[in-house]
Amino acid sequence: MNLLLIDAIGPFFRMLPKGRKNWSKIPFSSLSLEPQARRRQHFDQIAEDLRLFARRVKQAGYNAVSLDDVPHLADHPWYEPEIRERIAIFRQEFRRLFTLLKTEGLSLYLTMDVLTLTPRLKRKLCGDERRINTFLHELLQGFLSDFPEVNGVILRIGESDGRDVKYQFRSELHIRTPDQLNRLLETLLPLFEREERQLILRTWTVGAYPVGDCIWHPDTLARSLDGIASPAFILSMKYGESDFFRYLPLNPHFFNTRVQKIIELQARREYEGCGEYPSFIGGDYEAYARELEQAENIVGMSVWCQTGGWVPFRRLAYLEEEALWTEINAFVSVQIFGHGLGAKEAVSRFCLFKGIQQNDALWELLQLSEEVVKELLYIPEYAQKQFFFRRVRIPPLLSVYWNTIFINHSMRKLMRHFVSDGRACIAQGQAALHKIERMRLLAGEAGLPVADIEYMQETFALLALAREYYFLPYSEELRIRLKKAKKRYKKRYPSGTRSRYKVKLSFKPFRLRRRYLGWFLALLLRRQPGYRLIDHLLVLHLLGISYRLLHVSHPKLIPKFARKRAMGLETIFK
Repeated sequence: MNLLLIDAIGPFFRMLPKGRKNWSKIPFSSLSLEPQARRRQHFDQIAEDLRLFARRVKQAGYNAVSLDDVPHLADHPWYEPEIRERIAIFRQEFRRLFTLLKTEGLSLYLTMDVLTLTPRLKRKLCGDERRINTFLHELLQGFLSDFPEVNGVILRIGESDGRDVKYQFRSELHIRTPDQLNRLLETLLPLFEREERQLILRTWTVGAYPVGDCIWHPDTLARSLDGIASPAFILSMKYGESDFFRYLPLNPHFFNTRVQKIIELQARREYEGCGEYPSFIGGDYEAYARELEQAENIVGMSVWCQTGGWVPFRRLAYLEEEALWTEINAFVSVQIFGHGLGAKEAVSRFCLFKGIQQNDALWELLQLSEEVVKELLYIPEYAQKQFFFRRVRIPPLLSVYWNTIFINHSMRKLMRHFVSDGRACIAQGQAALHKIERMRLLAGEAGLPVADIEYMQETFALLALAREYYFLPYSEELRIRLKKAKKRYKKRYPSGTRSRYKVKLSFKPFRLRRRYLGWFLALLLRRQPGYRLIDHLLVLHLLGISYRLLHVSHPKLIPKFARKRAMGLETIFK
């Protein structure tokens, strides 16, 4: 593979206060722009950290990094004066960082959302597609001319800034149809060919609008790429048909598209603790790499070692010793996909790289971590099933999302619907929990952080207890055990002392009979990717309208976490 890419946004987060953070992009609004403060407090430290990061990822086997983002660095006369002043400062500071990265021998790629707007720019463009495409061409033409250090641009069309981005310079979803996307690519690619740069398009979307299924629907992607055969174009796809979860087969788009492609991987597992405990990916990634040997035009890989999620977990890869588990995943990823090693051989090479003497102990610990995550964080019988809702594949992980564990009556009913053998599921969870004790012993033997394994053990004990609530008859004794377990967990890992999961525990009855819940789910969910007649008639159109009306008229009926986090649940109903 030619392109071995890893994100480099970690240095920009070191000085942020504790608490939940949006890890999807550099927090530009938090960077001080006052002359003395930006030198002393921010960009000097960022440069120092970025140099350390660059040297370490280069040693690990990477040859390129990605940073955010084009709109904060590309000037245009249509922006407000104050926005142009901010851009001028960012351009000055980032040029120094770009030079640093090139000096360290790394190629550089900049991300970009379509479309980032200000109030004035929004009025100028008026939502007109032709005007927007012309604007983007002008913006990128100026940017590529001004920054010859940049090797390419990574285009994101299916996700935008979250609700936490409050200041006036923020991105919104613009591309709605495959034909729109195709016209945008036709507009931009001649520019990239002339400038001898690369345009990387990410297929990742959150399911909004008709283009929202391009991550898995072959017809949507085919229409989007119709006639695209540019040497400057690269298609970037996550390994599965959903986000970075387990239990996902390799995306078939890798085999049914002829353009140049890279595979997206995640080392800092945003749904699996974000590196607070080991969540090894070597077995899964080795299997994907073997399959990809049969695909054509695979030219590289992209690894996210810091990017992703709205969580308080904040270990910074390649900058802090505590980020060990993420760095293991990142190292193994590049060794498997970039250098053709197997997972075990990659771990052996990591031990040599880091001076770890107990190679066998680390390998066994990592294998056990992969098993425990699959058997206890996930509920295997549910996770192995395939469900689609509207234009998204339903995640194989329901009861835990980012840093929140949901233990409530509605989740109990869902799990009882999807899982046929609850007692076997409980037993499987208990068996997985016992494996963590073995992991703790191995960590001590290898001189690795035992506290991380103990944290994993405490957290996963809650998940095992939750299974008893999901699948056993309800009892007052079980309710008391759950409440005591939550209290004990909060006491051991209080807010402000270290990152921990939130436990949303509630016994409030969910007033929908199990039979009716089954009918409702059968109506909304389908087992195959293709759309049913009922989807065209109801789920894709009328349901979207109904949800938007409900969101406006009775917003509090929708859980706060679904309304306030990321882009908001209503996005998938667009």
